[in-house]
Amino acid sequence: MKISVIDVGSNSVRLATMADGKTLYKRMNTTRLGEGLYLSGLISEAAAERTAQAVAEFYALAKHDGARKIYVFATAAVRSAPNRNIFLEKVEKLCSAQVEVISGETEAQIGILGALKGRDGGIIDVGGASTEVIINSNGKTVYSKSVNIGAVRLFDAAGRDKSELLKIIERSAEEFGDFPAQEYDFVAIGGTAGRLAAIEHNLKEYRPEITHGTVFTLDGLSAMADRLLNMSVEQIRSTTVCGKSSELVGGGALLLCAVMRKFGVKKIAVSESDNLEGYFYLKEGIK
Repeated sequence: MKISVIDVGSNSVRLATMADGKTLYKRMNTTRLGEGLYLSGLISEAAAERTAQAVAEFYALAKHDGARKIYVFATAAVRSAPNRNIFLEKVEKLCSAQVEVISGETEAQIGILGALKGRDGGIIDVGGASTEVIINSNGKTVYSKSVNIGAVRLFDAAGRDKSELLKIIERSAEEFGDFPAQEYDFVAIGGTAGRLAAIEHNLKEYRPEITHGTVFTLDGLSAMADRLLNMSVEQIRSTTVCGKSSELVGGGALLLCAVMRKFGVKKIAVSESDNLEGYFYLKEGIK
């Protein structure tokens, strides 16, 4: 039986269709739902409209492909905006999808479930409007935190100015507190990590079978962040897979580096199995 999951993120809407516990395909549409959220705290009418349209299109595609169940969940942009109903009502009007607005803690849990599938270790998920860190040890969660900072919020707040980005990032990183995590193997999930892995492999089109498992050292990732911030948005757009997210990727890389430093993580592997799979496992009771 085919089951589809739609993730309404702060930067992109993503679709995954599964059968027999395996992911058949994924699709993504960058709609920037969280655009302007840092400054106004609200979802704009235009962002709500284009994102709801993307959800409806993916919902129709999943039904056309024979999905017997279609789950839809939304993350930081929707849960943090007081006017979230402007988006939820548009989705309901365009299709029959019921959107579950998940908490930051649930977002972290489905992220680690999708990436590690019950194994011990940690994940860092740099999203558009929030960043999650969660660590499991001996089958139990020993640390979990969601902080309201991500690549879209960063760009809205500071553009691509490194010094201004670092001020915001360092202040936000303090919210994670102190936790000794050097002993754990870490995985990075989310759009920022995937785009950075694609850049590392010089890909001109996204190839998850290549990006999955890419390992970054903290030093190498820091150098990449500097390089990206020294490039123009046009250069990034024309030479990488980043497309509509070209202006975000440098700041996102800086944020990922800062979180790694905060937890003493020296290297991190990129996983293309993430919260889409994790939400599927959660809803279907798969461990």
